[in-house]
Amino acid sequence: MANLRKMFGGEFLPHECRANPAIQGLMMKTTTLATALVLAATAVPALGADLLYKKAAPPPAPAPSMFDIALGAAIATDYNFRGISQSDRGPSVSGYFEPRFKIAPNFEIYAGIGGLSVKLPTDPTAEIDLYAGIRPTFGPVNFDFGVLYYYYPNETQLFCVAACPSAGTTGVTPFPWTKANTDFWEVYGKAAYTFADVVTLGANVYHSPNWLNTGATGTYGSLTGKVTVPTSWMPPDIGAYVSAELGRYWLGTTDAFFGNTPLPDYTYWNVGLGLTYKAFTLDLRYHDTDLNRAQCFVLTGDPGGLPAGPGQGLSRWCSEAFIAKLSVDTTLAALK
Repeated sequence: MANLRKMFGGEFLPHECRANPAIQGLMMKTTTLATALVLAATAVPALGADLLYKKAAPPPAPAPSMFDIALGAAIATDYNFRGISQSDRGPSVSGYFEPRFKIAPNFEIYAGIGGLSVKLPTDPTAEIDLYAGIRPTFGPVNFDFGVLYYYYPNETQLFCVAACPSAGTTGVTPFPWTKANTDFWEVYGKAAYTFADVVTLGANVYHSPNWLNTGATGTYGSLTGKVTVPTSWMPPDIGAYVSAELGRYWLGTTDAFFGNTPLPDYTYWNVGLGLTYKAFTLDLRYHDTDLNRAQCFVLTGDPGGLPAGPGQGLSRWCSEAFIAKLSVDTTLAALK
């Protein structure tokens, strides 16, 4: 650059040329142009290096999988099904496995299997729930429609060997107290509306044409409510909620095996609170019905209420109960 300035700035020109104003102006313009050309020439390699080593844009994130699996397990101090104990007021364990597939962002199909430990009159190994359905979603409204089959493997028919009022006899001839099979199925529909991720209100209906294989129809409807504590109020990974349910069971008349007996309708309710930590939930809940102990015996066939048992035509399976339940629920997507 110094040599260029000397050359075009006039140091190598004759004195008479340097004194001429026109020549000096021309030399100044020439110097400016030369300087610009030199700067441009030195900038090109640097620009090329920037282009050569510039990081490529990160690839787009993969689309979320349309397939997932939900799974979970629980232990409870009692298995209460719509107000009636299914474990003779004792502890119960359970688990489930539910594949899901989104055929559209707001439309999911699913099928699942669940298992629960029970203690019932026919003494089955467990209760196995087989179910499938669809879950459409429209903004804050979630729907769930499906069918559920209750399977009780290895049942044993219970016989009454003492005086049985329902047998119409005072002898000791064994009389069948239960059927050998109490499996049944029902269809269901559910709807839930969530306000601001805090309050959820729901309505549910279940219907079976042959409740517990008694020949009686069974329709259960309920309203539910849940208030979730805002996450901003809680420490990280910890949550809390309060929820309740009010339901009504409408039951029909049994078949001839049970003497064409009209079964009592009843009301059921529960209220409780829960604490969550990540995938774990501790739920503390109060359950009750408006059934008296004699009506409960008619509905359940509780062996403890047989004439030879301690209840003498009464059952405590439908009375008030406070139940603690610890569960874990997650999905494969959450585990990745």
